[in-house]
This record gives sequence, C-alpha cells and structure tokens, in this order.
Amino acid sequence: MDKKKKLRAKKFLILSLKISIGSCIAIYIANMMQLEFAASAGIITLLTIMTTKWETLKLSFYRLLTFIFSVGVLWLIFQFINQEWMAYGLFIFVLVLICEWINWKSTISVNAVIGSHFLMTHDFSNSFIINEFLLVAIGISIAIIMNLFQNATSQKAAITKNMRYTEKKLQFILDELANYLFNKHVGRNVWDDIISLEEDLAEFVEKAYEYQNNTFYSHPSYYIHYFEMRTKQFNVLHNLHYEMKKLRNIPKQATIVAEYIMYLKEYVTELNDPIEQIEKLNQLFEQMGEEELPKSREELEGRAKLYHILMDLEEFLIFKKRFVDSIDEEQFKIYWRKEVEQKVDAG
Repeated sequence: MDKKKKLRAKKFLILSLKISIGSCIAIYIANMMQLEFAASAGIITLLTIMTTKWETLKLSFYRLLTFIFSVGVLWLIFQFINQEWMAYGLFIFVLVLICEWINWKSTISVNAVIGSHFLMTHDFSNSFIINEFLLVAIGISIAIIMNLFQNATSQKAAITKNMRYTEKKLQFILDELANYLFNKHVGRNVWDDIISLEEDLAEFVEKAYEYQNNTFYSHPSYYIHYFEMRTKQFNVLHNLHYEMKKLRNIPKQATIVAEYIMYLKEYVTELNDPIEQIEKLNQLFEQMGEEELPKSREELEGRAKLYHILMDLEEFLIFKKRFVDSIDEEQFKIYWRKEVEQKVDAG
C-alpha cells in the first residue's frame, strides 16, 4: 500500500471511530434521559459528523432551523390527511423541495427520521416535540464535540510538506523545459511530470480547504490561495510545454531563454517576491528586440514562438506577484516574517 493510500485509510479509520463512539454516547445520553426513540440520537450523530469542524457546525445550525420548519409542516399535513403513507410522502416532497431550493439538502435525512416518529405516534404534544428536539440536540452536540478532536498540527505539517514538494516539482519541470531549449537530451517524459503534478495539486487544494475548515481562524486561507496560485502557474507550464513542442528547429536565441529559465527556477520558492525576476525578464524582452532580424520564414516563426514562451514566463511570474500582493498583514506576520526570522537565526 502506497503512502497516499495509507494516509487515506488512516483518515477514514479515525472518522469511523469518531462516528461509532459518538453514536454510542448519544444513544446512552438519550436513554439516560428516558427519551423515546433514543436510538435516533445515535443516527443523528452519524449523519451530522463531517470531515471538518466548520461543516459540522453549519450543518448542526441548519438542522435546528429545519427541525422547527419540519414539525410545522408535519402538523399541518396531518390536519388534512389521515393516511399515514400519503401524509409522509407529501411531507418528504415538501421537505426535499424546500431544502433543495435553499441548498440545505444535507438536512433532509435527519428531518426524515424525525418525521417518521411523528408518523408512528401522531403525537404533536409539547412533551413529544421537546422529546424530538432533544434527540436532535443530543445528536448534533455529540457530533460537534467529536469533531473538535482534529489533529490540526499534523495537517499543517502535511500542507507545508506539500508546498515544498510542489516547488521542487515546478523547478524540475522548468529544468526539463530549459534543457529542451538547450537542445539537450531529456531523459524523462515532461508530460508525465506535468500530469502527475496536476493530480497532486488538485489534492493539495482540497487538503488546504479541509485544514481551513478545521480551524476557527481566517488566516489559513493563505494555504488555499498558495496552492491555487501554484495551480495557475502549473497551467502556464502546461502551455509552455505545448509552445516548445511546436518548435521544429531550435533558434539560436533559445539559449538566452533557456538560461533565463534556469535562473528563474531557483526562485520558485514560497517566500520570493518576483520583482527582480520580472525586471530581468523585461530586460530579456529588450535584448531579444535588439537581436538581428529573422532572415527566413522558418526563423521568423521560431522567434515568434520564443516570444510566446517569454510571455508565458511573464504570466507565470505575475501569478506569484499577485499572490504576494494579496497577503494581508496578519498572514504576512504568521507565514512570511516568521519564516524569514527563522532563516536569519539559522544563519
């Protein structure tokens, strides 16, 4: 079993343990309170526990709101329809229709369970409504408590590792592209590296969102923006590779571009503000403009493609520059100044 599968299996194991333990506790509390349909408290816990803290909190709030709505709809329906199967069917129809409309469809399952209790008892007394409310309250409360146990430190360490991995991958792809312009033999298939990184970045963005939703702070959005920025840069390299593949003959000016790419790859790091790299690229544009004019159609086409490559590199740097400019003061103190100070101390 590879490392990714082991991590995924560990994640599912922890989630399964939280759901099973939480469900048992919810049923135990409901039994201690002598509530009717006590087992439903465990089912509600199972249906409410999600992968992140914020998802569980939001879902719990929505379920409390829709509980009130569901009881009202049930009471109204049972005033006019005596057949249980028809009344319940109409209730589910209204519940699904409204929840889908307001995008709260995740609340349907719990309210369907509660609705079945009213279907079986036909009891709309205050005591039974309180009984049902307590089942929901116990179920979602235990779910919230169970989801407080999140290993945020481990998640953060994994994200940081993914950041360094992404940077090395981008550097490696840039190195391969530069070698192509140097007309050197490239031992690896660049396309395989690009596809591999594309799959990894999609997973890294998802994990960054998950980490943010497992904290009660706003600053972890930094990681989301970081990986989204790297994804955009990856797309640029994808296009860059495509442009290079269209070069039938490597122009002599390609060496200048290749040297710049070799220079650039060293600055594909988290804490780099690409001001100098953009300035040097502008100088390269000027240098290319001073080159001798093409003497053949083939040379003209090759030169034009090189300009396209430079423009792609410019876009690559602009995405990083926009990311740096978007970092707010709090994020700068937490993610940049701290790292800079650590590097200075280490030096």
